[in-house]
Order: sequence, then C-alpha cells, then structure tokens
Amino acid sequence: MTGTTFDLTSGGVRCAATHVAGEDGAPVVVLAHGLAGTQDAGTFPFAEAFAAAGLHAVTFDYRGFGASDAAEGEPRQVVSLAGQVADLHAAVDAAKQLPGVDATRVVLWGVSLGGGHVVSVAAERTDITAVVSVVPMVDGLAAARLATRHHSAGQLLASTGRGLASAVRRRAGRGPAMIPVVAQPGETGALTLSGAYEDYLAIAGPTWRNEIAADVVMELGTRAPAKAAAALADIPWLVQVADFDRSAPLHAAMKAAFAGRAEVRHYPGDHFDLFAGKPFHEPAVEHALHFLRRHVGSVASAEAVGQAAR
Repeated sequence: MTGTTFDLTSGGVRCAATHVAGEDGAPVVVLAHGLAGTQDAGTFPFAEAFAAAGLHAVTFDYRGFGASDAAEGEPRQVVSLAGQVADLHAAVDAAKQLPGVDATRVVLWGVSLGGGHVVSVAAERTDITAVVSVVPMVDGLAAARLATRHHSAGQLLASTGRGLASAVRRRAGRGPAMIPVVAQPGETGALTLSGAYEDYLAIAGPTWRNEIAADVVMELGTRAPAKAAAALADIPWLVQVADFDRSAPLHAAMKAAFAGRAEVRHYPGDHFDLFAGKPFHEPAVEHALHFLRRHVGSVASAEAVGQAAR
C-alpha cells in the first residue's frame, strides 16, 4: 500500500500508523482492526478504497501488535481492550493533525473487535461525524454463548482453563501463556472454527503473528460496547453484518444497531467474507462509500473508485 508511515503516542506507548492521503480538505477515516489484527492484515484494502474515493485514511497497530511497541514491562501479543480503545482515541487525535485533513469531519471504521471499539470511542467523543462497524463484536457474553454452538464442551473448558492459567501467570509476573490466534478445528487456538485458519492467513501481512496471550478469552468476556450504542442515535452509523457469522453474534449486532438507530446492510456470508478477495468485499466497500457520500461528502462514486483500482 502506498502511504506515509508515522508514529502516535497512546498512554506513553508508541503505536505505528499509516496515512493514505485523499484530497486536500477531505474527511478522514480512522480504521480499527480486529482480534490480534495488524494494519497489514486486512485493513489496507479498505483504506486504499477510501483514499481512491478522495477521503484520507489512517490505519494503525494496537499496542503490542505489528510495528507498535508494547507498554513498559508488558509482553507483546497481549490484548488489552481498554488499551486498544485508548489507542483508537489517540489515532483519532493524530489523524486530525495530518496535512490536508478536514479535522471537523472524522469517520470511525472498525471491523470485528474494532467494530465494537468504534462504538465505544464514538460514544465518548463529540468530534465524530460518522461510524462504520463491519461484522462487529459488540457483546462478549453473547459471543461466548455463540461459541457453545460451534465448539464442544471439552474445547470450551480447555480454552477457559488455559485463559485462567495465563491470567494467573501474568499476575505472578511470569508472563502469559501463548496460543495461536487461529488453528484448525480441534487444535488449540483463539479461533478454531472451520475455515478460520485459511481465512485469516489469506489476509495476514508480514507483521502479523499467529500468537496471542491465552487470557484473551477472559478479556473478551468483559467486552460490551453494545451498552453504548444508544449514544450513537444522533451520529450516522452504518452496521454491516454477515448473516451467517459464527464469530460475532448477529443478533447482538442487530440489537445494538436498533438502539443506535443505525443503517444496516446484510451480506449472506460468514465473518471473514467482507475482506478483500472474498465474495462480499466489493459490495461492502461500495455500500460504505455510498453511506459516507451521503453523510460526510467528498466521496467519489463507486465507479470512479473501481476505475482507479484498475
């Protein structure tokens, strides 16, 4: 991807970011990726599409992932939900200072876990013009219930046990136990649904690592950005859901969308099917651009974006 790399600071931690420039004076879209994601693991194609439409786009790596530093004394590949939300806040602040950006028109875009983070951040700020949540994970307990439909009781107990053991190790100062982010069904990993391994590796870039602290399963259970959804009722919000999503519960996303008076787009696929190279990537991009054209302006037509890509 052609863009300008830069660093931002979040809570004293250096986070790596990339600015893909749009037209002078255009809005800026800040993109937040999902679980264990990195800038080069699926977000760049969306950023490029937004930039081709004239918008500025900013991607970034959460603390401890990709090209970003970890917090002092913390190991890498550890998910801190509070830390990631703070990193997104810092990315917004940095994006508003970039050359050519209209700082009065800031859009948040997030996928999967990031699709919930953008809800939390938009609810806490007064400078967000529009929000796009793609296959959002907005309720950790609902996600846990969904997991019981696609995993055996033994798998879930083993996953919980590893998470608890990792949390105990961290409290004792020994560092977390690590597991793969994605693995084949029946193997140890955070995501082990059939096809997840292949889907994630298809979008993984060179900075992405198939490793994560096992206590992420405990951390995700506390995630509930859906509770803040009603605060988005006065902010244009697009929710893009996969009707056969086995990772981010559809009903939880729809409930949050209703509370926030969101516009909803449905795609008859699974969790990874809106990423580049998958069946619904181009429709998802086209719908997001149409939404942003109506609510923030300065967006080229989908046809023009397609011509630029060719």
